[in-house]
Amino acid sequence: MNEPSEATKKLISQYKFSQQQNLPKQGITTIHVDEVAKRVAEFYEHIRTIVDWKEEHLMRRAAIIRKLKRKFFDLELNNFTETQSAAESLVLELIRGGHFPNDKIEESKINDVQKIIDKYVFILKNNPENIAGKAGLSFYNWLIEVSACEIEETLSPSIKEMALIDYMFGSMKEKIKVSDKLFEAGLLKKEDINTQIYIAVCVTLFKLDKPMIVYNLLRYKYPGWQKADQQLIIQISKNAFKIWQEIETNLTSPLANKFHAICERYDTPYLLMGDILSELESFPNAQGIAKEISDPSILESLIKSAYSKRLSTLKSRISRAAIYSTISIFVTKVLTLVLLEVLIERALGGKIDLFLLAMDVLIPTLLMFLIVISIKKPSKKNLNIVTMEVMKIAYRKEAPDTYEIKMSRKKGATVKIILSLVYVLSAFITFGAISWTLYHFHFSILSIIIDIIFIALILFAGTAVAKRAQELTMEQEKEGFFSFLSDIFFLPVQGLGRWLSNKWKRYNFITSFFNALIDMPFSAFVEFIEKWRYFIKERKEDIR
Repeated sequence: MNEPSEATKKLISQYKFSQQQNLPKQGITTIHVDEVAKRVAEFYEHIRTIVDWKEEHLMRRAAIIRKLKRKFFDLELNNFTETQSAAESLVLELIRGGHFPNDKIEESKINDVQKIIDKYVFILKNNPENIAGKAGLSFYNWLIEVSACEIEETLSPSIKEMALIDYMFGSMKEKIKVSDKLFEAGLLKKEDINTQIYIAVCVTLFKLDKPMIVYNLLRYKYPGWQKADQQLIIQISKNAFKIWQEIETNLTSPLANKFHAICERYDTPYLLMGDILSELESFPNAQGIAKEISDPSILESLIKSAYSKRLSTLKSRISRAAIYSTISIFVTKVLTLVLLEVLIERALGGKIDLFLLAMDVLIPTLLMFLIVISIKKPSKKNLNIVTMEVMKIAYRKEAPDTYEIKMSRKKGATVKIILSLVYVLSAFITFGAISWTLYHFHFSILSIIIDIIFIALILFAGTAVAKRAQELTMEQEKEGFFSFLSDIFFLPVQGLGRWLSNKWKRYNFITSFFNALIDMPFSAFVEFIEKWRYFIKERKEDIR
């Protein structure tokens, strides 16, 4: 028998607490929306899922951000004087859209959400830089995104996820060592080490996006933020712009990738530990779970079971992500370009070749298919490595493993120039080869440009999907000569895809169209359906 570590015991207690919080409470009034209106709203939200596709666990918050921006716009038009009903309409809209369950959320949560909206409105109205007009739209969006994270956390507390993040963070603080040379070179401050570890844990463990990481950092730096009193809110409102700049600096640290690489390789044991504890939640108390995992033979069996379950769902999750991301790229980006191509061809009096238009879509889609089928499952050796690592974090260990972050080897000016030239040359060769092949099959210049854009976007999205498939892999990946060559020629295309993807977030015509002309009228229409349904029910009751 091995005694679980104190950190593991604390994690078990938090998982049991989460289970108790999720139990139905007697005598509590919950929020109900009309089922017919809910189905109509859910249909629209499915369409928005394609238009605004992100990873599945991020879709709900994306919807909250979208709806909250509309609410803030309405409030701003009234100079933030009528905020009282903002929370109720927002929560009802989110439940109708299927983002939160019907008849499950307590009515008191509406008041909690209202307090959150009031808090961020207060910060916005009282921040000195915003009052002076120096804050800008980025700061405004940042505040809304953070408030959306707090609203999501209030309506659906992520107790288990936060407990697991803290569990891995505590472990990684002991294991990650930073070379003194990095401090001497001014690349990192000692007080920022824990912040960088925390960011890396958030990114690798649950693939959290930037708004949620920012919100978690706020909670990390200001432990009382969720239940902030007026004094703390005033303090934050005065310094909000500086806090934003400081967090942006933390997120763009030149060493962030080094912390990320270590945490990404060692996140698997923590994911499996979370799965194991979720399986053991049927035990009446935390002591029973601790006793169960204190037997190494039982823990080993639980690890293999959790590993097998996660592996069995991995393929379906990857396929779903690939399909949705491909459709989303086509609908939001390529469809715009294809329509532009058709309009230009018509304006110039050229003929539209439907076969070539179909190829514009099929070629990059086939590329995504090839990326997905080429993803390899972890080897049998990987399971043994994972089992040992879970054992290490579960039990008390006198000397923890250490992972050192060192200074990168310096490259001379001549070497840098040569490497840059090789990169540029490989980009010319890759894009030239794609262009020549398409031109050989009589694609027009405009069609070739569209295909290159689509291929770059798909390759970037496909690489992200392939990385997600490595969530269970701990063994060092062996790179062969073919992998080396593919990196040389495909990295420039992936780089273009990343650049285009980031730019498109700002200038997404399809998303802007939905937000401006469909979102608000459709929400009003769904609300009208619900009111009409309640009106009919009341008339029926009168007849009786």
